[in-house]
Amino acid sequence: MNSLDGIRILDLSRVLAGPWCTQTLADLGADVIKIERPGAGDDTRSWGPPFLKDATGNDTPEAAYYLGTNRNKRSLTCDISKPDGQALIRELLAHCDVFIENFKVGDMARYGLDYPSLKAINPRLVYCSVTGFGQTGPYSDRAGYDYAIQGIGGLMSVTGERDDLGGGPQKVGVAVADLFTGMYATVGILAALRHAEKTGEGQYVDMALLDTQVAMLANLGANYLVSGKTPGRAGNAHQNIVPYQVFEVKPALNAEPDARDYLILAVGNDGQFAKFCDVAGHPELASDPRFSKNTERVKNRQVLVPMLENIMMKRTKAQWLPALESAKVPCGAINNLSEVFEDPQVAARNMIDTWQHPHQKDLRLVASPLKLSLTPVRQDHAPPQLGQHTAQLLNEVLGYSDAQIEQLQSKGVI
Repeated sequence: MNSLDGIRILDLSRVLAGPWCTQTLADLGADVIKIERPGAGDDTRSWGPPFLKDATGNDTPEAAYYLGTNRNKRSLTCDISKPDGQALIRELLAHCDVFIENFKVGDMARYGLDYPSLKAINPRLVYCSVTGFGQTGPYSDRAGYDYAIQGIGGLMSVTGERDDLGGGPQKVGVAVADLFTGMYATVGILAALRHAEKTGEGQYVDMALLDTQVAMLANLGANYLVSGKTPGRAGNAHQNIVPYQVFEVKPALNAEPDARDYLILAVGNDGQFAKFCDVAGHPELASDPRFSKNTERVKNRQVLVPMLENIMMKRTKAQWLPALESAKVPCGAINNLSEVFEDPQVAARNMIDTWQHPHQKDLRLVASPLKLSLTPVRQDHAPPQLGQHTAQLLNEVLGYSDAQIEQLQSKGVI
C-alpha cells in the first residue's frame, strides 16, 4: 500500500515544474494520468540528446530529460483544442481528485477547463495552476521560464563569483525555480486534499515560479529586509558564516603537473572552528579575539580567509578529509556526477533505481529520495510510448467501448 492510494490526478502539465510535482505524487501512490498532445507529447520527450538507446544501440524517441521527470505515470493522448477533447477531459475530471496544468493565464478558460467550470462538475476538486508569475499582478500574462525567473527573482544576483574577483551573474546548474515550484505545488495539493477530505470542498492552488524564487532566497531575503543592505555574489563563500566555503588544497602526489584540487569546509559554529584549528595545527586562531566568534570572523573575513587559504594548501584532500571528519568538522569533496553515482553512501541509500524497460534492460535512473517506513514509494519507469495507456484508461475510468475509442481516434481527438 502507498500513501496516496485512491487519489487520481489529471495532469495537463509538461516540461518540469508541473511534472516534477506529479512525479512526486505518483511516487507516493497517486494514479497520475498524464495528458499529452497526440503525435507530439510532452516537449521533453524530444529534449535530447541524450536519448535512451534500444537493444541495438540506436536512439529511441525517449530523452533522458523526459525519463527523469515522469516515472510512475500513465500516458493518455488528448487534443484539448478540439471540443471533443475538452469534453473528454471534463468527463475524466469527474473521476479525479486533482487537476494540474501549466498553460498560460487564460488558456484554460478558452477551453472551458478553468477552475470555475470544472468545480461545477466536481466540487471536491483540487485545481493547481503553475505559471511563471501567477494569476494576478502586472506580469501575469507573461511567459515565465526558469532561467528568466532566476534572474528576475534575485537568485543570479547572489550566485557566482564576487565581482571584484572577475565574477558575474550565474544561474544554478539545474532549474531550481521549476523544481522548488514543483515541490511547493506538491505541498499545496496535499494540504488542499486534506481540506477536501475533511470538508468535501476543493480549492484552487495558484503557484508561481517567481513567488517560489522569492521565497527560496531564504536567509538572504531576510538579510536584506532586516538590514536594508543588498547582498552581492559571494562565490563559494557563505554570506553569514566564516569559514564556510571552498578551499584549494595541495594536489595529490600522483596528480598531473597542473592539477588543482579542492574541498568544502563548512564550519557552522564556534566550537567547530576551534576543532578545525586544532586539526590544522593552529589552535591560536580559535583564541584570537578577531576570530573566536562567528560575528567577528564575518567582520574579519578578509584577514582570516587568506590565512586559511595558506594553511589548507599544506595538505592534500586525502589528508584533510579523514582528519576533519574524525574531529566532527563539516567538510566534503566536490564530486562530479560520475563520482556521485559511485559514492558508497549514494548506493547505500538506494538512490539509483534499475528497471526492465522495453527499450533497454537494466535501465538505471535516479530514484525518489522519499523513504517512508510503512508506505514505501512506487517504482515504475515513465511510460515509453506516447498515449500508451489511452485505451486502457478510457475503458477503466469511463467504461468506453472499443467502438467509442476508435471513433475518437478517427477524429484525431486521441
